[in-house]
Amino acid sequence: MKSRSIRALCSFAVLAAATTAAMPGAYAEDPYVIYLSNNFVGNDWRQQMLRVAEVTANKEPFAGRVDLRIENVEGTVQAQINSLNNIIRSKPNAILVDAASAEALNPTIQKACDAGIVVISFDQTISAPCAYAVESDWNRIPNVMAEWMADQLGGKGKVIIDSGLAGVPISANIEKGYRGVLSNYPDIEVVGTYNGDYALGPEQAGVGSLLAAHPQIDGILTQGYGSGAIKALQDAGRPVVPVTGFSYNVSALTCLETEGAKCILASNPAYLSSEAIRLAVQILDSGERPEERHILVNGPFLATGGFTSKLHPEADVVELENGKNAFPDLAPGLTLPVSPDWMEITPAESAGTN
Repeated sequence: MKSRSIRALCSFAVLAAATTAAMPGAYAEDPYVIYLSNNFVGNDWRQQMLRVAEVTANKEPFAGRVDLRIENVEGTVQAQINSLNNIIRSKPNAILVDAASAEALNPTIQKACDAGIVVISFDQTISAPCAYAVESDWNRIPNVMAEWMADQLGGKGKVIIDSGLAGVPISANIEKGYRGVLSNYPDIEVVGTYNGDYALGPEQAGVGSLLAAHPQIDGILTQGYGSGAIKALQDAGRPVVPVTGFSYNVSALTCLETEGAKCILASNPAYLSSEAIRLAVQILDSGERPEERHILVNGPFLATGGFTSKLHPEADVVELENGKNAFPDLAPGLTLPVSPDWMEITPAESAGTN
C-alpha cells in the first residue's frame, strides 16, 4: 500500500487554494453537507474526536461552509451499515467514517462512491479503494519509541513490552515495531509481555505481575498510558525506569510530576477528524483528488527531554511542559496535542470545558 505524509498533502492544499482563488464564485453557495459516521463513543478519545470535529466545522476557514452532521452508532457493524445507507440516500457531499470494520463496510462505501459522494475514512480506516484513509503512522510510532528506549538504556538492559489488545492489528504492528528496532541491540533483552488493553487498570496489573516475576526490569514499552506502568513501579517499591506510552494528559502529567521519570509519548491525535474535514473540503472545492488514497498524519512525540531519531530524523519530538502540552486543570483522558498546526483549537475546546 502506498502512503504519504500529511505534510505532502500541503501541495494539494496549495493547488486547491490557487484553483479556487483563480475562479470567482468557485466555492459552493450552499454549505457542504458532510456526515461523520462514528461507530463507538465509549472512550475519551472518541468523545474528544467528535468535539474537535464540531469545533473545526465552526471555525475559519470552514465556518458557514460546512454543515457537519454527526451520526453515532453504538454496537454492531450492521448498525453502522444501516446508518450509512440512510446517509447515502440523503445525498450529502461527503461522508467521514470512523469504521467498525476495515472490510465489512466496503460494499456500502462503494455504493456511496458510485453515487458521487466523497468518502474519507479516518482513525479506524476502511480498505475500500474508492475511499481515502487518514490515520497515524503506525510504523513510525513504535520505531521512534523503541529507538528512544535503546538510547535511554545505552543499548543494554532488560525490558518488558505491552502487546496491546489481543486480535487488534494496530496492537500487533506496534509490538512488531518495538521488537524490530530492539533486535538491533543484542544487549537489550525482552523478558516479558503483557496485554495492557489500552486501559490504565490492565496496564498497571500487567506491569505489576511482571515486576513480581523479574527482579531486574530496566525499561517498559507500553501501548497505552505509561502512567499505569509508573504507578506499578512505585507500588512495587522499584526505581522508576524509562517508559514509553501515548500522549494522554494523565500520562504527560505523571511523567512531569514523578521524580526521575523519563518518558516518550506518541500521539494518535483526536484531530484526525479535523484532517478528514479539511481533506473533504479541499476535494470538494477543487474537484481534484489526491493520487494516493492513504494519507498519514504525523503527530509530534512528547518527551521529558530532547531526542533526535536517526531512523526518522523528521520526527518532531517536543519537550513536555506544564501548561503548554500538559494541563493539570483538564481531564486526565484528554489526548495531546489538541490542535493541528493549521488551526487553533484550544485545550478547553478540545476538552469540552469552554
